[in-house]
Amino acid sequence: MTAYLDHAATTPLRPEALEAMLPLLTTDFGNPSSAHAPGRSARAALDDARARFAAAIGAQPREVVFTSSGTEATNLAIKGAGWAAKSRGHRILCTAVEHHATLNTVRYLEKFGFEVVELPVDRYGRLDPEHLTAALHDRTTVVSIILANNEVGTIQPIAELIRSIREHRGVLVHLDAIQAAPYLPIDVQELDADLISFSAHKFEGPKGTGALWIRHGTALLPQTQGGAQERYRRSGTENVAGAVGMAVAYELNRRERLEVTKRLRRLRDRLKETVVGLPGVELTGHPRDRLPGHLSVIVRDAEGESIALALDLEGIACSTGSACTTGSREVSHVLSAMGYPEEEARGALRLSVGRTTSDDEVEEARAVIPGVIERIRTALGALAVDPLGEGLRA
Repeated sequence: MTAYLDHAATTPLRPEALEAMLPLLTTDFGNPSSAHAPGRSARAALDDARARFAAAIGAQPREVVFTSSGTEATNLAIKGAGWAAKSRGHRILCTAVEHHATLNTVRYLEKFGFEVVELPVDRYGRLDPEHLTAALHDRTTVVSIILANNEVGTIQPIAELIRSIREHRGVLVHLDAIQAAPYLPIDVQELDADLISFSAHKFEGPKGTGALWIRHGTALLPQTQGGAQERYRRSGTENVAGAVGMAVAYELNRRERLEVTKRLRRLRDRLKETVVGLPGVELTGHPRDRLPGHLSVIVRDAEGESIALALDLEGIACSTGSACTTGSREVSHVLSAMGYPEEEARGALRLSVGRTTSDDEVEEARAVIPGVIERIRTALGALAVDPLGEGLRA
């Protein structure tokens, strides 16, 4: 692979995180619920990881629940808060551009009598606070908002949105910070949410590990039953190594964030100069309020999937949008919600850089992408003229 430009999908595991995890995967393998010495050692490592991660987001350790993924954290937040408040209300709000971890969860809850309202967004993927305010009423219990969009990189005006929600007592706010956490400062007190989801592999932590911050005192119905782990909020033997790796990776990410994000903006803007400068290519998402290493575009008269596959053959890894929907023939629900017609949305392409991205990787991509797009457009044009491909075979 010449260039990995899909950091929005996942990131490489930091060596420091791996080093911290190795003892828990080998010699210090005890179950943290066991009373003997190996168990106590594992418990100490888990407690330390919880305290370190909590401190990094301005939380109390008891407010952090480790999960198997960001998706599980989001499910626990929305289902747990929704069911806990069901006796006084059944209305759940979210934006139309949420990750499927949110959208499929709220749609699942509709089967059990919950009312779900998917709020519209503007051309940049941002929610209008007035639309949010108009949708709130006494039966609303949970509002879930994606802090930064995984497909187009748009950052929501979250302070203004949460102020609108706080005018209605008893409404809980869940933030999906999974894509935002590696790049934006996350202080749970300043954000003023009630529940926030995280995923370790987005900031160079291990896959298969996530976390949910739950403000102390927030009512939540557990979604897995079994033991007393995670203060009865998430049963199952804890992934101690994953928690340790997540805490180490996030501490380092937080420490280096200012310097790294400056560099990511520079690399992204280099890519933008080349890609958005091509004929028929349009930037998607907000032009300024977007993640620093995230470039998303529409390539007209071409299919993003074909471009991504052709770039892969050239040694450049990128995507058309969410990694969770790769292989699906459905048009991006995010772009549809932003008002793009189907024929344009099929030209979606996402390039995302990260801390380990080199200048050489970006320059290699800049050299290759224009030719690949031209080649795909030429091939599609030939098929449009000769749909059976007779001329091509000849």
